Formats: sequence, C-alpha cells, structure tokens
Amino acid sequence: MDERNIVLIGMMASGKTTVGGLLAAALGRPLVDTDALIEEKEGRTIPAIFAADGEGYFRDRERETAQDLARRTGLVIACGGGLPLHADAIAPLHETGVVFWLCRDPGITYDSGVLGDRPLAQDGRAAFLDRFAQREPVYRRWAHHIITDPVSPEAGLNAILEVLRA
Repeated sequence: MDERNIVLIGMMASGKTTVGGLLAAALGRPLVDTDALIEEKEGRTIPAIFAADGEGYFRDRERETAQDLARRTGLVIACGGGLPLHADAIAPLHETGVVFWLCRDPGITYDSGVLGDRPLAQDGRAAFLDRFAQREPVYRRWAHHIITDPVSPEAGLNAILEVLRA
C-alpha cells in the first residue's frame, strides 16, 4: 500500500473520526481529524469559533489546515463535514490522497442523537436532511470511492480496506 493519505469525507456524525481511528490503527498511521486540529490550534471549540468569529473565519482555518495536510503523506484524515464544499480545501487532499465518502443515511444519523451541539445541526431534522441533499453531489464529485451505509464502524473499516487492497 502506498503512502498517499487516506481522506474520509461525509456529513457530520457519519463516522469519519470513528472509522478513521480504526483505519489508522489497522494501517499503523496517524489519524488527523481536521476539526480537532483546528480546535487545538485555536484553543477553543468549533461552536465557540462559530459564535465568536463566524463560519467564514472557521472555513479559512479549515482551508489552511487541509492545504497543510495535503503536503504530508501517510495520514488518515477525517475531514469536517463542510470541508468538501470548498474546492480550495478539498482539491489538494483529493490530488494527494485517496478520498472515501462515508455515505450514511442522514435520517438515521439525525435520529441517532449524536449531533449534539454542532452549530450546523441545530435547525431540526428537515434542515439536516436538506443539508445532506445539498451536499450529496459535492461529496460524490470529490470521492474516489463511496462507502454506503456501513452497518458499523468495523464494516466501514473493512469496506475501505477491501478497496485499498484491490
């Protein structure tokens, strides 16, 4: 297996960090979660960044983070759900890595109750489903491979490993 980064995209709470952690462990690679990295650099949570400085400020940090990670190799990268909506953030990761879209049913994701205080998940189920419908073609465009409705994080891991071994 080559040293290109493995990049996970998808809606918030679709399992990118969980599956990414399993994948990183299986491959002996570091996991980098773009949201966690931004929080670490900023010294505050994403909801706090949105509240204080707005989404535009956060997207600028996200773009800088993605461009930096694209210059590295051998990583498993779990991207924030909105990162692929910005070509200047996702394009470098797409060019230097293998992008997997974890496509989980948005209704199941919303109903699971795992969204918590995420700023872009506070407007109700219909808005969340609409956000998925808007993002779906973007995720599809940037994904090299689509992992559809894995029944568990382990199933998502195994599906990705199958593709990587092929």
